[in-house]
Amino acid sequence: MSSNARTARRLRHLRTLRRSRAVWLSRRVWRPRLIFWAGAIAIGLVSVIFAKASDEAQRAFTALAGAPDGGGLMLRALLPPLGFALSAYLAVRFFPFTQGSGIPQAIAARHMERDDERGLLLSLKGAVGKILLTIFALFVGGSVGREGPTVQVGAAIMLAAGRIGGMAHARGLILAGSAAGIAAAFNTPLAGVVFAIEEMGRGYEARTNALVMSAVILAGLASLALTGDYSYFGEFTGSVQDARDWFLVLLCGVVGGAFGALFSKAALGLMRRFRFWARGQLWRLVAVAGACGLGVALVGLLSGGTTYGTGYEIARGAIEGQGADPFYFVWKFLATLLSMASSIPGGLFAPSLSVGAGLGASLGLLVGTSSMGLAATLGMAGYFAGVVQAPMTAFVIILEMTATRDNVMPLLVASMIGFGTARLISGEPLYHTLSRNFVAEILRRSRAAEQEAGQAKNGRAG
Repeated sequence: MSSNARTARRLRHLRTLRRSRAVWLSRRVWRPRLIFWAGAIAIGLVSVIFAKASDEAQRAFTALAGAPDGGGLMLRALLPPLGFALSAYLAVRFFPFTQGSGIPQAIAARHMERDDERGLLLSLKGAVGKILLTIFALFVGGSVGREGPTVQVGAAIMLAAGRIGGMAHARGLILAGSAAGIAAAFNTPLAGVVFAIEEMGRGYEARTNALVMSAVILAGLASLALTGDYSYFGEFTGSVQDARDWFLVLLCGVVGGAFGALFSKAALGLMRRFRFWARGQLWRLVAVAGACGLGVALVGLLSGGTTYGTGYEIARGAIEGQGADPFYFVWKFLATLLSMASSIPGGLFAPSLSVGAGLGASLGLLVGTSSMGLAATLGMAGYFAGVVQAPMTAFVIILEMTATRDNVMPLLVASMIGFGTARLISGEPLYHTLSRNFVAEILRRSRAAEQEAGQAKNGRAG
């Protein structure tokens, strides 16, 4: 090669380096990245504030309803029905599309083609309403959790960050925000990634890997900075030792999956009937919520007050080997079913894990296992996998939440058996079935708006 050719080649190489350096240093490249990272950190910070406020609301209900005189009993009877009715009214009137868990809304938004349609499901105003109304539901004794709502809030924050930063991949942003919400809510980064792939991302695209991973990392770091490294349900010692323990694995998978499928079928059936009766009329929606709240109050009174709120303390106690009412899981099952059927804003994750822990503890008593913590954890895996029909999410989330390393295979087996049992009983995945209702409602509103616009245009032309 001649010296002139070598010189020309070096010059071309230098020009390429200058252009590449200029691109990487340009505001157009860094602005969307910085805004995206800020959104991920914001999800972590908001999730921590949400968690602390939820805990305070639950403690406030316990303090009010636990008064030694008759006033405490009166509040336990009145707060749920009145609170549920008010929550339903506020959700419909001021914060539409905030009802229920929040995960179906995020799934539905990924199916929307237009940004304005996605904005109806994942707005910042809706995120604020979701947080406030979920906290309120815990204050009035609802059997709800904050983890599902954190998914909707995280997706809304990330979608807003994408708009500000000019990022075009709306579906990837929703996926990343949802994963970051789960990771920050439970302090389970791996579960956030698995949840994004298995539950949120049917049709997951490889190019969203970087979005999901970076959002999970940043949200997790923000949460970690405020709360420290902790296991959501603490830790327990114990592992599968003999044939009796393996029989417990099988039993928790089959029974847990069957109860999980029963919950899904019952919840979907009740919500269809309530929706058909209400027919979109506000007073009927409020009446349904109040009636469900009354049922929650009655269950709470019959259970001795153990079924109000998330059920976190009882689940943690079961995992740490403390004794519990062997019928607790039945009462908590009913309270969570009624809370969900009411359609008030509030999640399903924590109450479901509490039901599973109670079920597993009861099965452990039946079998006579030496480790009640193991029984509770296996029950959580089987039941939760049956409810959400996402076995890998159930496995990973429980593995991380309990900081157990000795029971990887038993947890995986219980989750897969729970999933398989649930699929035999109910072929309707809960969150995806509910998401179709939101898709249909958004499309109905869009068609109605287009028809009104067309009529207005024809009227002007006439």
